[in-house]
Amino acid sequence: MNGFHRRVLSIAAGAVLAFASAAPAIGATADKPFESRDGFAARMHTEHGLDEAWVTELLGQAKRKQSILDAISRPAERVKPWHEYRKIFLNEKRIAGGVAFWREHRETLDRVSAEAGVDARIIVAILGIETLYGERTGSYRVLDALSTLAFDYPPRSKFFTSELEQFLLLSREESVDPLSATGSYAGAMGAPQFISSSYRAYAVDSSGDGKRDLWNSWEDVIGSVANYLRVHGWEYRAPVAVLADTDGAPPSNLVSNKLKINHDAGTLRAAGVGVDPRIPDKAETMLFDVEAKDGLEYWVGFGNFYAITRYNRSRMYALAAHQLADEIAARVSDD
Repeated sequence: MNGFHRRVLSIAAGAVLAFASAAPAIGATADKPFESRDGFAARMHTEHGLDEAWVTELLGQAKRKQSILDAISRPAERVKPWHEYRKIFLNEKRIAGGVAFWREHRETLDRVSAEAGVDARIIVAILGIETLYGERTGSYRVLDALSTLAFDYPPRSKFFTSELEQFLLLSREESVDPLSATGSYAGAMGAPQFISSSYRAYAVDSSGDGKRDLWNSWEDVIGSVANYLRVHGWEYRAPVAVLADTDGAPPSNLVSNKLKINHDAGTLRAAGVGVDPRIPDKAETMLFDVEAKDGLEYWVGFGNFYAITRYNRSRMYALAAHQLADEIAARVSDD
């Protein structure tokens, strides 16, 4: 069994950025957390065999961070239209950085791409969007982030209590020091920004050293992003999305901004939506719109587009990743 597949797990887990949802946690009220620190420590012992005194002492060393509470409570910014959102990620810094990253890690990317059946370009693009190729991985201690949100932020207490549980299990399994591991204000870790449950479920030991390390091993990082996409249905060298050829707005019943495959290409063609002729009629699709500078653009997304939305549940994120991947790959192919 090769290094990529040695540690592939099948545990069901939330999305990498599942914390983005603003839904209140079940069992938590505005002034009462889902679970107390003492109750959490006791449960970690009874359910997972962790030493209760150790968990209690660990939580005692966790620091409540007001900056974390401020960040997660901050009112959502105005939703940027596509033409503004695109500029954040489709810029020279990310494109050139992706080309440099690909050149530096070409051997690993080629190997992982062949083993996992996931195109190198999309692995590179996701790392560019998430952390600028590892440059911006977050400076909060994961323990501080998760304990603050589990015990001092009741609206999302249940979710973050679960992620704290997953983090302590991860620290046992991977010999991660829970007092030194760092990440985002919501506990996302490493270059790919996996939350704890996703780390346990999808990270792989691509280097073959017996450990899944998303902070220090680019082999593991690349392999883990590939594995995440593979598990969620990525098809090697299959199309991701194409601009639809429309004369005005397509029939409203065909356009949906829900992240769901709901039509085939033949249905779109029959309704007058032009789809790249190389795409077979039976290809499963979703038709969605984005706000371009001069009006709405209509795009046809395929199974690979849907796979990217499992990494981050946003059609604009997926479209940016797709376009960044193509820009980077075009320059690399000129080498």
